[in-house]
This record gives sequence, structure tokens and C-alpha cells, in this order.
Amino acid sequence: MKKINAFILAAGYGERLRPITDHIPKPLLPVMGNPVIGIVLDSISSLSPDSIGINIHHQWEQIRAWASSSPHAGHIRLFHEQAILGTGGALKNAELLLRESDFIVHNADILTDINLSELAKKHFKSNDIATLAVHGHHKFSNVWIDKKGNLTHVGSEIKDLTTGLCKVAFMGIAVYSPEFLEFLPEGSSSVVDAWLKAIAKGHTIGVVDFSGAAWTDIGTPDSYAAAVFDLMKKEGEAVYIHESLDCSRIEIGGNTVIEQGVSFEGRALVRSSILLPGAKIPRDSFIDHLIAGPGFTIDLDQAVLADTAQVQASLLSWFGNRAEPVSAVCIGTGGSDRSYYRLIGKDKTAVLMKCSEADQDFFRHVAYTLFFKECSVPVPEVFLLDEEKKQALFEDLGDLSLYSWLRCSRSPDCIEAMYKKILDMLVTLQTTAADHLSECPLLKERVFDYDHLRWETGYFLERFVLGIKDININNGKELETEFDRLAKKVDVQKKTIVHRDFQSQNIMVTRGDMPRLIDYQGARIGPSAYDIASMLWDPYYKIQESMRDRLLEYYIERMKGLQPELDEASFRQGLLHCRLQRHMQALGAYGFLSKIKGKKFFLRHVPQALAYLKEETILTRQEYPALYDLVRRLS
Repeated sequence: MKKINAFILAAGYGERLRPITDHIPKPLLPVMGNPVIGIVLDSISSLSPDSIGINIHHQWEQIRAWASSSPHAGHIRLFHEQAILGTGGALKNAELLLRESDFIVHNADILTDINLSELAKKHFKSNDIATLAVHGHHKFSNVWIDKKGNLTHVGSEIKDLTTGLCKVAFMGIAVYSPEFLEFLPEGSSSVVDAWLKAIAKGHTIGVVDFSGAAWTDIGTPDSYAAAVFDLMKKEGEAVYIHESLDCSRIEIGGNTVIEQGVSFEGRALVRSSILLPGAKIPRDSFIDHLIAGPGFTIDLDQAVLADTAQVQASLLSWFGNRAEPVSAVCIGTGGSDRSYYRLIGKDKTAVLMKCSEADQDFFRHVAYTLFFKECSVPVPEVFLLDEEKKQALFEDLGDLSLYSWLRCSRSPDCIEAMYKKILDMLVTLQTTAADHLSECPLLKERVFDYDHLRWETGYFLERFVLGIKDININNGKELETEFDRLAKKVDVQKKTIVHRDFQSQNIMVTRGDMPRLIDYQGARIGPSAYDIASMLWDPYYKIQESMRDRLLEYYIERMKGLQPELDEASFRQGLLHCRLQRHMQALGAYGFLSKIKGKKFFLRHVPQALAYLKEETILTRQEYPALYDLVRRLS
């Protein structure tokens, strides 16, 4: 690609965001720990710009301090404006930089996932003096283009409308040729006026239509919050808490963002809110649908978080008064194809699970729930069912998974105590519930046997080795032999009830730090060590090795107390084989969910899963040499 420079428009006051921008300039508004301008620069870096100009005015000292420590610091040149020069004047003020090459201009308050390389390539291939990124967005549409895709007018309406023109919205991103600078006067000006002057002189300004791409102008508190929560959902997160914060005294709900520099004076409950740097939260506060900063709070429109759901009248009856409004908020970000909604009435909530007609696990999920509840396994209560529509109303366990709970800074003793509670829950599942297995025929008939184990290793090869790593398998026959041997070794282990996905995303932490189990419809009768491998060697969260040793010992002692015949040596040996099996399954799932389902956030857990698998293949190198060789190549 040709040489290109970049310019970020970052001088504005952010009037519509006050009082936030009285403290934080709009370009530095944090989004899960990263300022908006940082996200913009990360995107622009795909073009490898030689230099990045940024104009600054409002709260310029803060932006300068950020720029000096930014990963892009070596490429950044700041242009301090004594008075704001506007979108055109800012470019003219940086003319010496921008005349060096074609340049991309990006508003600092725009978050989007458009392909900037596509925009730049279109510009380079054309003779256009400028190429604008546009999309269909009725609220902001005021750019008129002809059938050739060239700009003709700007404005919400034009007189004598020529047939064939269409109106689109400018996305705040454009690529310019250096000649464009000739149409900008000294001093304050608008880039739109320069567009029209260039057209009048016979130049063409083209467009690239990115309709359908994600795009947010964070100009208001609600749009800022919507952008943050939307990004969280795309990244598979329910909460974001800066790692420096101590969360031991606060209760956290879903859609919660707590940035660095927030302080709590005592216990508090926070949900559906963004706490900005400098916010001081009084003792016993209830923060709900707010943006809080130093000395201010802003109410958020609850529609920012809402997602509509058609709910059967039979399920709504649980809320009592039919005239009372019940809102539905979409929740859940995992790998399931099911949809989950929090239904909120006047004085109580519940979670609606909606399954497709083809979902074979709906009735199994309900049956397992009722069975586990009877056996004192802590699962959500079933309130109501609509079997025809495959919908069910469950107890609301909140939004805080163990995965999210662990994102907060906590003492090792606190973490170990939580894991012991979770292992107690697993012991109940594998002993009390297993002793009553005859009471749940749907579960009793589901055996995690050789065939299923071989399916998992095939899944690993197909979805991860070939699908993600694109590595040729040159020792396929030897691998198949080893996978057969591994499946047989796991299959002969003593069987009990296993969750089969017993990891931190499937444990909810409720009030009083009490863990509860979810997503168990895939449970089968299999080796107990498989669930231990899933939890204590969880790719989502790496437990300290010394703590893991203590937790494993704790589990074994608990099981021995209930099953004195347990052979500890055999269990530990079988655990190593289950670890191999489990991590191949996990990597296969990450490949499927990221590439087939489009949930790219699962890829960030690949390195830890692969590190575990590498460790295990080293320990079993003599037994599984072909697998060792394959994993070495993957690493």
C-alpha cells in the first residue's frame, strides 16, 4: 500500500457529554480500560501510517500526557489550537505534515469496525481528491451521491433533486489527497465547505458504502454507554473491572464497568452502570443505570440496554398483574445458541430461556434442573414452562459468573475459599445426585463413552488444528492410534455424573459469594476427573499451582470421605488423561465458536488452553509421541 499519514480530530469540547467532559476530554473517555482515541489509533495502525497528527484544545494537557505514554507515541505529532479551528482549519494548521502524502482523517469520537484498508485502497485506485466512508443512517444522512458514487451535495434537503441521487450519512472518516489542502483557507473552516469547493472546480469526491458495519458516535452519555455495553457483548464480557480495584466489598451485576481510579467508601451494589475515573462511591450506595464520575451522576435511558423479546402470556402470569409492564433485557454472551432474557417486573425478576424448535436439549435441561434441585445441587429453580414454544422461566441468579468474579482483585485466601465451595458443589453432584441416578432416566441413559471421547479428539483436529491453525496432519495414522488409546484409558475410569463443561463461565456467584451451577444440559455419565480437569485447569482463569495442588487434595479428601474405596493413585493418573482429553475438546470448541459462530472473543483463551495441552503432552510424551509432535508444532 502507498505511503499514508493520519490525522485525528480531537479538539472539541464535547458539550453534549457534560459534565463528563468537564473532567475527561471526549477522546480519553475510557472503554473497558482503553480510551476512545486509543481504540481509533489501534484501528488506524492497520494502515501503518508514517505520522499521526492530532489536534488538541479542550483539556489538551490530559491528551498530551496520554499521547506521551501511548504505544503510538513515536508516530504522534500534536497540534495545539489556541482557538478551535474546525474540521477544515485543523487540517490546514497541519498542512506541513499532511502535504507529505495522502492522509486519512478520523474523528476521535467515532467507534466502528469498518475496514480502513478497503477505504484507502479505493482512494488510491481512483483519481478522486477525497474518498468518504458513508453508510445508511437516517438520523445523520445529509450527503448526496450520484449513480457513479460521487458526492454532489451536502444538506438534509436539496432543491431541484436530480433523479438518481441518494442520501447517505458521512461516518466521520475519509482519505484525502494532498491537493485537497488547497481548498482550505487559513484560520477556522469546515471541511464540508472545502468538499463543495473542490467539486465546483471539477474534482471528484468518491465514497465507500459501509452500511451494516458497527458505528457509534459517542456524543451523548446514552450513546457512549451503548457503545461500551455493545463492545462488552461482542467481547463476551458481562462486567469489566480494572485489575487494580479491590471488589471485596461490592456486589456487581451485569453490564457493569468500573474503570481505574474509582474508590468505594464501603459496601455498594453496582449494576448496568459505568463508573469513571475519580468517582467516589458512598457507603451502602445502589448504583443502577448510571454513569458516575467525580462529583456527578447521569441517569441512563434503560432502553440503552433493552432488547425486545416475545414472551408467552403463560410465562408472564408468574409476575401476577398482567397490566403491569414487564421489560426484557437480553443477557448472556457465551457459546450457546439459546437466547436468555431478564424479565423485570415491578418487584421481582426472572430469566427467560428461549430455545429453537430444533433444540434437542430443552426437555433435558428442564429435567436435569428438577432432578439436581431435589439432590441439593445448587441450580436455578424452574418457575414456569411453555413446552410447545420451548421456553422456560428460571430463577434469576444475576450476572456475575465466577469468570467475572475473578476479574476483580481478590486475596488468594478469598479465591481458594470460593473454589472450595465450588468443589463441594461438584462433590454433591458426583455423589448425592449420582446415588439417585435412577430417578432421572434422561441422564442415566447419557453415557460419556469411547465414541464420544473419540468425537472430541476428532473435533480438535477438524476445528482447531485444521480450522484455526491450518496445519497439515502428517502423522494421521499414528494420531488415530493414540487417540484410540487415550479414549479407552478415559472410558475405563469409574463413572459418575459429570457436567462436561465445568468451568468458570458456568458458575454463577450470587449474594454472599454463593456459587450456583448453570448450563448443565450436556451432563453425562463419565469419569469424575474430567470435571476436575475442566475447573482446576480452566483456560479462562489460571489458578496458582500451589493453590491448585491444595484444591485437588481437598477434593480427593472430600470424595474419600464419601467413597472410601476411591483409589487416589488411579484417580491422579486418570486425571492426566482427562486433562489431555478436556483441553483438546476446549480448543476444538474455541475453533468452532470463533470461526463458524463468529464469536472471535473465544480466541483469546486459546493460548492458555494450548499451554496446558503442551504441558500435558510433555508429561505423556512416551505414551503419545505423535500427539506431542503435533502440539509442539501448534505451539
